[in-house]
Amino acid sequence: MTPEQPPPARRADAERNRAKILTAARAAFADPDTDAEVSMAEIARRARVGMATLYRNFPGRRELLDAGCQAAETLAGASPAEALMAWLRQFLAFVPSKRLIVSELLADTDHDSTIVSTGRERVIAAGRPLLAAAQQAHEIRDDLTLEQILDMLRAIATINNDPSYVEPILQAALDGLRPAADAESK
Repeated sequence: MTPEQPPPARRADAERNRAKILTAARAAFADPDTDAEVSMAEIARRARVGMATLYRNFPGRRELLDAGCQAAETLAGASPAEALMAWLRQFLAFVPSKRLIVSELLADTDHDSTIVSTGRERVIAAGRPLLAAAQQAHEIRDDLTLEQILDMLRAIATINNDPSYVEPILQAALDGLRPAADAESK
């Protein structure tokens, strides 16, 4: 397959398995009672798929994380800002060990890992159209780049505390993305 060709279509059962794996991974990673280093075997068990099926879809933990982060679902009928906010929240909610994995994925470093550098590029590619639409609708400040917003999320992801402590900080940061007049009315 060359870079110009789209990936081959998946069979319906393969798509269902992939969706089951992503759903199980999101639930496992978001569960505060689950170990931050939940194993691939545990994800396969929760998804009720075999290890071969898991690894056929996601060769490693990083690829699974990356796929989960790329699921930028735009809410039907949502404003561009709401779609961006939902995507940012989904990105952070995917992993309970935010301070570890999200921080590494978002770090703009000279990392030798192609997975990390490619992961960051894919996150930026997924988020950039959402930010552009929200800025064009004047719902998000136009003096911020996606990289700046991701750096802010990275800083929040490093906070080592429970979700009830981090949530108001995240909400304040997200409220700060809105233009001054919008931020005051929310």
